Amino acid sequence: MTDPQQPGSSGFDPKTNSVPDLWAQAATNSGAPVSDSSREPGWERATLEKLAFAALNEQRSARRWKIFFRLAWLALLAAIAFAALRQASPSTSTSTPHTAVVDIKGEIASGAEASAEFVVAAMRSALEDEGSQALVLLINSPGGSPVQAGIINDEIVRLKAKHKKPIYAVVEETCASAAYYIAAAADDIYVDKASIVGSIGVLMDGFGFTGTMEKLGVERRLLTAGENKGFLDPFSPQTEKQRAYAQTMLDQIHQQFIAVVKAGRGDRLKTTPDTFSGLFWTGQQAVEMGLADKLGNLDYVAREVVKAEDIIDYTRRDNVAERLAKRFGAAVGMGAVKSLAVSGPQLR
Repeated sequence: MTDPQQPGSSGFDPKTNSVPDLWAQAATNSGAPVSDSSREPGWERATLEKLAFAALNEQRSARRWKIFFRLAWLALLAAIAFAALRQASPSTSTSTPHTAVVDIKGEIASGAEASAEFVVAAMRSALEDEGSQALVLLINSPGGSPVQAGIINDEIVRLKAKHKKPIYAVVEETCASAAYYIAAAADDIYVDKASIVGSIGVLMDGFGFTGTMEKLGVERRLLTAGENKGFLDPFSPQTEKQRAYAQTMLDQIHQQFIAVVKAGRGDRLKTTPDTFSGLFWTGQQAVEMGLADKLGNLDYVAREVVKAEDIIDYTRRDNVAERLAKRFGAAVGMGAVKSLAVSGPQLR
């Protein structure tokens, strides 16, 4: 066995005061040729520089691919948005006679697809089209905001007078509360015999947790400037004065609703004590009560009433970006706030 302390061994040589080249020695033992460049001074630095440049080139290549994929996704989203915009706009020539349709589906509320913003814009586009012979509001909604419904109702009256084209309401499953508020302004209302129609009333709902809080020993610390600033706070007791004030407000909105229905239906309405009580009826009952005119669906109205079988949809809907934002929870925070707040007056 070789003594590591003896000259010529792989250890330190005290006579020459130097350390042997272990890389060269390992290469010699393995039988591989030893390059002279590996014995030259600074070869370690050259090797490190090569490794560093190789890593840098790899990072640059990865960065280029990342930029490429990002641009590809951006181009894809732009193509989807363009296709959605083309799909949202009617493609039929304005010179072709047709029946224009605007959907009013789901909750009637600001920010919803059945909002006044979307519905009014769609109605204007439909009636301004020279080829549209009439506008059909295809309704399937349980109601919603009296403000949004009032805006749409007023615009129906204005557009009928401006364009001199008939506007019909066709009810699918439901036309209740705020939805009927809108339908009342139409020239005629068509329903299915099993449709749900009516519910001419107003409500304001909420919750009260004061008793539960007392049992749990929870104290509500609400600071306000103004004695009624905490009005309808679910964690504070409701006073009789506040309840009476809210009831007066609901009664006033109810009277506005009743006035709109009477103005829209006129002599066709057969008023009974239950007509404006908040009850709802089948489509067949609604026709008998004068809340609707006839039984019929969209195709029937387009074919037999408007005499233009071609149907063009002018409904305005959320674009792709808005739908994606909603799906990924962009409105989660607002929904959490709404879940704790008392809702305003609703026609539903």
